[in-house]
Amino acid sequence: MPAIAIIGAQWGDEGKGKATDVLGSRVDYVVKFNGGNNAGHTVVIGQEDGSSEKYALHLLPSGILTPGCTPVIGNGVVVDLAVLFEELEGLVARGVDVSRLKISANAHVIADYNRTLDKITERFLGSRKIGTTGRGIGPTYADKMNRIGIRIQDIFDEKILRQKVEGVLELKGQVLTKIYNRRPATVDETVEELLAYADRLRPMVCDTGLLLNQALDRGETVLLEAGQATLLDVDHGTYPFVTSSSATSGGACTGSGIPPTRLETVIGIVKAYTTRVGEGPFPTELNDDAGEHLRKVGAEYGTTT
Repeated sequence: MPAIAIIGAQWGDEGKGKATDVLGSRVDYVVKFNGGNNAGHTVVIGQEDGSSEKYALHLLPSGILTPGCTPVIGNGVVVDLAVLFEELEGLVARGVDVSRLKISANAHVIADYNRTLDKITERFLGSRKIGTTGRGIGPTYADKMNRIGIRIQDIFDEKILRQKVEGVLELKGQVLTKIYNRRPATVDETVEELLAYADRLRPMVCDTGLLLNQALDRGETVLLEAGQATLLDVDHGTYPFVTSSSATSGGACTGSGIPPTRLETVIGIVKAYTTRVGEGPFPTELNDDAGEHLRKVGAEYGTTT
C-alpha cells in the first residue's frame, strides 16, 4: 500500500487533524514529519453514549487517538520533551493507550536555551517581529542546520550529550549574557534536565525511517500529517513570515525518511475561507463585522495560538 500525505493548502487551521482522524481507522501508521509544539490539531471523538470529547494535540500525531494505529514522530520534528510527556500523561489520564508511540532517534530536541533565545529575539525585533510562538522551534532548527543540534539519541549517552551542550552554550551563553543581558542555564542544569527523560523515552525511540519503509514493504498504509501549511513553508511560503520547517509534500519525505517514489497520494486541505495566525501579509483580511462573524461562527480560534 502507498504512503499518503495530508497537507494544509493555506496558512494553517484548515482541519488537517479532522481529516487525519477520519482516515485514521483505515491506515496503519500516522506520522508527524515537521514542526514541533508550535502546531496544533483539535480532534473531536464521539463517545458510545452519544456525547463527544475534544482533544487538543500540539506535538503528538492525531493518530495516537485511533486504536490499532501506530503514531510516529519523525526525524523532521523538533521535540520539547516536557511538552511530549505532558501530552502523553494527559491522554493516559483520559484512558487513551499511548504505548504504540514511536519517536525517531534522529529528531532534534528543544533545549531550554533555545526557548529563551526564541522569546528574547522576537521581543527585540519590535515592529519587525515574525510572529513566532516563542517555543524554541526556530533556534532548534537553526542548530540543526548549523550542525550543533542535540538529537534524541544523544540523551542516551551522557558523555556525548554533555560535549554537545558545552559546545552550544559556549556560543549561546555569550549571546544571551552579553547581547540580551540574560543568564543562560548552565551546562549541568541543561544536561540534568534532558537526562531526566532518558528512561521514559528509551522504549519509544527507534529508526523510524526503517520502521516506515518496512511497513510499506509489508503492504501497510502510512499517513503523513503536516504541521502548519503550504503558505507557512520555509521555502514556499510568505517568507520571512513562515515557520522553520518544510510543510509541503517534499517535507513529508525528508521529515519521515520515506522516499518520494513511495508517496502515491497528496491530499490538500482547504477551508471555504482563509484564516491566518501570526504576523505577515493577509491581503483579503476582513477587519469588519463580516470577518468577526466568520470568526465566531467558524470557531476560528487556533489550538496553539
